[in-house]
Amino acid sequence: MLMYQKWITALTLLLLTTAVLHAQDSRLQEGDIIFQSNISPQCKAIELATHSRYSHCGILFKKNGGWYVYEAVQPVRQTPYDEWIARNREHYAVKRLKGADSLITASEILQMKLAAGKYMGKNYDSYFEWSDERIYCSELVWKIYREVLGVEVGKLQPMREYDLSHPLVKATMRERYGNSIPLDEKMVSPGNIYNSPLLETVIER
Repeated sequence: MLMYQKWITALTLLLLTTAVLHAQDSRLQEGDIIFQSNISPQCKAIELATHSRYSHCGILFKKNGGWYVYEAVQPVRQTPYDEWIARNREHYAVKRLKGADSLITASEILQMKLAAGKYMGKNYDSYFEWSDERIYCSELVWKIYREVLGVEVGKLQPMREYDLSHPLVKATMRERYGNSIPLDEKMVSPGNIYNSPLLETVIER
């Protein structure tokens, strides 16, 4: 009897989750930027350094009738939307370029997908360098928007301008860079993009 009740509970949660995702699907548009929090050990350090609840982001596109997130992880890839959301249901958000209905046409979406395709399979850049050899999540989003639409969704700023004072941030940076921390390297964080005045919120939870 107990096992049956657990099965019913699990099935109910699955159905509710599916219904929520389908309801969200109707609100999504290709080119939307999706944000997520704390999906890896380094994410907490990023959130502390950037004073943002979000430490990961990607771009939403459709493929074969389904939604996918184009994201820079290891390696850069396309991840099914429901799989992406399932990583951390606690905090995520979707934002959209203001005036997107007129600015992001079918032609621009195609160009954005082609731009994203250049990075597919590349290694994740855990050193946050501003080059195309390796790439990190917010860099991928920023560069696609800049290349195709000519807009900068988020302020570039040198590493030294982030809050590097927390012990976890210091420890992460020592582990990553040793004594050669590139404080003048310009970066864009998920928080920078999330806070861009060019974007408006579509979903937030």
